[in-house]
Amino acid sequence: MKLIVSIALILPLLVMSCTGGSSSKNHRYLPESVGRINNLQVVVPNDLWNGAVGEKIREYFAALTDGLPQQEPIFSINQMTPEAHEGFARSSRTILHVQLGEQDTLRLKTDIYARPQIGAFITGTSEEAIINIIEREQERIINAFKASEISERQRRTRIAMLKVDSLKERFGLSLELPAAYRVASASDDFYWIRKDLKDGTTNILIYEVPLTTIRQDSSVIGDIIKMRDSIGSSYLPVEEDGLFITEEAYAPYLFSSEIDGKFTYETKGIWEVKGEFMGGPFVNYAVRDEENNRYLVMEGFTYAPSVEKRDLQFELESILKSAKLE
Repeated sequence: MKLIVSIALILPLLVMSCTGGSSSKNHRYLPESVGRINNLQVVVPNDLWNGAVGEKIREYFAALTDGLPQQEPIFSINQMTPEAHEGFARSSRTILHVQLGEQDTLRLKTDIYARPQIGAFITGTSEEAIINIIEREQERIINAFKASEISERQRRTRIAMLKVDSLKERFGLSLELPAAYRVASASDDFYWIRKDLKDGTTNILIYEVPLTTIRQDSSVIGDIIKMRDSIGSSYLPVEEDGLFITEEAYAPYLFSSEIDGKFTYETKGIWEVKGEFMGGPFVNYAVRDEENNRYLVMEGFTYAPSVEKRDLQFELESILKSAKLE
């Protein structure tokens, strides 16, 4: 009897060890995804790509990036047919898959063929149906792709980071900064952190202003421009008494955002040094911190003449969106 009981207890364990248990499917091996930041693999038949569906895909997913001085798409697109989308080609980190089928559906999936990976799978019963899905869902898809790319950019940053403990002491702020950055200037009320490029720099400014500085009405954008022009002109050294200000010829883009759970004004535009042939893109986050009666302001800007700036600015966005406030 004891032998029978022992066998009865052991057999289920043997079966589970042979099959890998029910959790083995959830932990299947996936290769590491590949691709440059903001590259998008579009999997679609050539006849759709060369027609109205392809035009609609390019209209939204290759739209111009806000706040840059030159024309650069939000995603660099690489198109291939479903037949070619096999093997290593499936390792792309971001995928838009479009096809004709028996239903009109959109599915967002993660870690399908590689990890990390996000894919948007669109099926339509006709070209018109596919176009309708793209028009209706493009914002949700793009936001999902961008969030995934921000996470990937932040993951790469965490491989080697710069620690600036004084940011926490002064502003109650922690940031995930790549080790390639350095503190260019620091005082009680202003920090300037930068990275040297082959032909230029990327830069981060950090400061705080009273809540009354930015009014919550139609004057918001004017208040933000006035604020950043005042700080930039006072703290950033430029040659021949120039002033670091917001480009007057182009109105900045203003969005409502959130950083570390706090309401944030996100402003994208062009900066210039008045009277000089110097300029570039900036992204400004004014975080409303009511507990401390302030806006914590973090700005990233690039100076890199004759160089594409989309991915440089994207790196700055990823850094600033890593912010944690105490």
